[in-house]
Amino acid sequence: MKTFRKELFFNTDKRIDFINITDDVQQAIDESGIKEGLCLVNAMHITASVFINDNEYGLHNDFRKWLEKLAPHEPINSYRHNDTGEDNADSHLKRQVMGRETVVAITNGELDFGPWEQIFYGEFDGQRRKRVLIKIIGE
Repeated sequence: MKTFRKELFFNTDKRIDFINITDDVQQAIDESGIKEGLCLVNAMHITASVFINDNEYGLHNDFRKWLEKLAPHEPINSYRHNDTGEDNADSHLKRQVMGRETVVAITNGELDFGPWEQIFYGEFDGQRRKRVLIKIIGE
């Protein structure tokens, strides 16, 4: 069995952002030479996520609105976590809802998706450097 590891780095202009990383993940699979296996894509920060969904602008706006209703950024003093001097408690909660990672099958050297599926990096406390791990195992 072969393994391959690659990191992607992000520094978003916005506090909350969704970035389609499907092509980056497929590029890593191409670099790995693995034709059959599994690909883990993992946000390496506790205020970011990786998830699979549709690449549709309206849906991404719906995510932003829904997440803000579930865990509003303000008032900042409504979260105990922010008593430590932080202002990102809502970002931790948003990450918990959207998930830490995804695993996708690799078949014939390609991501083995259902219709419309794409991989996204979700940023909830942006404007600083963060990373995503891609770990591929297989033959």
